[in-house]
Order: sequence, then structure tokens, then C-alpha cells
Amino acid sequence: MLPTKELYRSLRGRIFDAIDAEAIAKLSKDELQRELIQAINVLAEQDNTPMPNSLRGDYVKMMYDELRGLGPIQTLIEDDSISDIMINGPDDVFIERQGLVEKSSITFIDNDQLINIAKRIAAQVGRRVDESVPLCDARLADGSRVNIVLPPIAIDGASISIRKFKKQSIGFSDLIEFGAMSSEVAKLMVIASRCRLNIVISGGTGSGKTTMMNALSQYISENERIVTIEDAAELRLQQPHVVRLETRTAGIEGNGEVNQRQLVINSLRMRPDRIIIGECRGSEAFEMLQAMNTGHDGSMTTLHANNPRDAISRIESMVMMATASLPLEAIRRTVVSAVDIIIQISRLHDGSRKVMSVSEVIGMEGQNVVMEEIFRFEQNGLSEKGKVLGNFVTAGLMERSALYEKARYFGLDRELNGIFSGVSA
Repeated sequence: MLPTKELYRSLRGRIFDAIDAEAIAKLSKDELQRELIQAINVLAEQDNTPMPNSLRGDYVKMMYDELRGLGPIQTLIEDDSISDIMINGPDDVFIERQGLVEKSSITFIDNDQLINIAKRIAAQVGRRVDESVPLCDARLADGSRVNIVLPPIAIDGASISIRKFKKQSIGFSDLIEFGAMSSEVAKLMVIASRCRLNIVISGGTGSGKTTMMNALSQYISENERIVTIEDAAELRLQQPHVVRLETRTAGIEGNGEVNQRQLVINSLRMRPDRIIIGECRGSEAFEMLQAMNTGHDGSMTTLHANNPRDAISRIESMVMMATASLPLEAIRRTVVSAVDIIIQISRLHDGSRKVMSVSEVIGMEGQNVVMEEIFRFEQNGLSEKGKVLGNFVTAGLMERSALYEKARYFGLDRELNGIFSGVSA
């Protein structure tokens, strides 16, 4: 008898070669599974290969997952405890659970099977990935974000990175329970969102920026018109008046591309109350700042930076991509005028995600940006299980805080003052 993997490879190849794709597409789940069982039984009898019922069942599921799902990783997709799936070639599949990465026992038959699944993912959202176009951003039907890199760019076989889409929205109450923030920090963010402050969420890859933006968006008024702009749509706004825009890569002929900057420019003609950009990483930052400065208060975006001051520098650099003619001082004043709050998030070494800092952009003194840290997380040790311990501390608000002025305008100043009563620095 062939080794289990070789036996499956042999059966799979012969069954898939004989499959009529159009006929298979018309079958229900039960009908397709019955057809696969019958095919396996026939081939096993022809080859005089003894096969336990449990192994037949495993083979049926594996073939069904490949025909209707994402093959070997379908079980990982269906596992709600997994947040990320990272495939580094056919034999190396890693997963992330509760912030910690581990290697999975899942493998692919070969690189061809992996590439076929990658192409299917891209085709489902009308995108193309092959040797001539080896890079692709896409999303699964459930909203999970996918990045694909094919050979020859990926040296050791196709690489697929999947950031899974959580079925249930995570709110501030959940983030407090997870230890990502304190109740006082959450109350501050709720007020900042309701008061239509312009917010930038800064952090590293996988730190929880999109989760934070989804939580903030829950406190936007239902009377506001919101335009969201993303490379791969993953924001889940609950408001009734939302327009979702998504970028598009160039087609086979090399035309038809629609980038984030074009979408931001177009969104200004759509009479939005707020504009939300999933991630600012290029020249679209210039139009985003213009929007924030011209009546679209309450706009939000995320970006990659290590701390709030780095976030300001990143925005300045991105604006320079759009216009090299503006002097740095003018760009800096535009940034300071547009951005009200910077929320810094980090994923710590124990796998936890935390709000490390909430800072208000106050203004400029000479050439320097003045920022005031409202809250910060101070680590004070590790638990016996290696979990990071610490507290969220604050020095309160400055007298010239725009947050306080906005809160008073919206009638939320009493709630804002209540946050800082009894909270020590």
C-alpha cells in the first residue's frame, strides 16, 4: 500500500482528471460528497487497496474542500480561534492564535496545488495573479484579507498571508476585557468619535488598527454620510448611510487601475460627512488632510508607525509623495491643523495588543509639533504566565485642548471631566 500522502495524491489526480467542472458545480454538498465516496471506492477496488472508512472520510473532506473551498487550509479558515494564516510554500503553514504564532500540521500536496488555490482566491474578486503578475491583494467571501506572492518572486513556493475576518464585531467593552485599554481610555475614545475629532490610528502590522477603527466607528451618528476607502474592504460600519469604495489593480492590458488617491479625490465630490481610509500609505494622505481641513470633521485613517511622533513624520513623508513643491513647514502646519488625536497601538511580546498612547496634537511652537499625551500604558512587570502587566495613566487634559472645546460644543464636557476625576498620573 502506498504511503497515505502518496495514496491521496494518486486518487486525487485520477478523480480530478475525470471531473466535469460544469456538472460538479450543479451538485449539492451531499451529492458531491456521495460522488466522491463512490469514486474513491471504485478506484480502491480497482487497485485492490485496503482503506479504512476513517481514511475514506478524510479523503472525501480533503477533496471536497479543494473543489468548493480552499483545500488544505479550509479547516483553518473555519477555526474561529485562528486570527492569521501564513503559508510559506507547500510544506510550511503557520497560524496565529491569541497573538502567538505556531506551525500547523497542514501541508499542500505540492506547489501547483497551492498556486491553483491562490489563483482561485484572486479570481473570486476579479483579480489576476500568475508569473507575469506575481503580487496580489484580495479578500475571501467572508471578508478576510489575503496577500499572495507567487514564484519567481517567492523563492520557496507560493506565499499566502490571510488576516481572518472576525464574524462578530469587537467593541470597546471587549477590548477592555482583553486588557487592550482601560474603561477611562475607552470613554475618551467614544467622546472623541462622537465629537467628530479627526483620528489617526498608528501601529505595527497585526497590532489591531482595523479592530480599533471598527470600534470607534460604532459611535458615529446614524445621520452622517460616511465614505470608506480601502485596498481590501474589511471595515464593518453599522450606520445606514455608508458608501464603500475599494481600489482596483490594473487589468491584463495594464489599464483600469484605480488607486486610493483617486478614490479620495472622488469621495470629496460625494458629499461625505466623514471619510474613512482603511490605511494611508501614499500620496492619498495629501487629499485626506485637505478633507479633514475642509469640513469633513470626524474623518479617520490608520498608518504604520512606532509612536505618535513617528506617525506625524510618516504623514509628512506621504504628503511629499503627492506634492514636492510644498515646503516642509507648510506640510507640517497642514498636518497639525488636520489631525486631532493619534492612538498608538502595539502588539506586545506576549501576544497581547494594547493601546500604548493616546495623544492630542495641540499645535506648533516654532518648527516643532506640540503634542500632549492624554493616556499612556506603563508596564510594571510580567505575570507568572509571562503576560505583560501594567496600568493606564494620565496627567489630564491641557487647558487649550481641542478635545475639551469640542466636547463642550457637543454637550459632552461633563462626561469628559468625569473621565479624569480620580484617575492619577
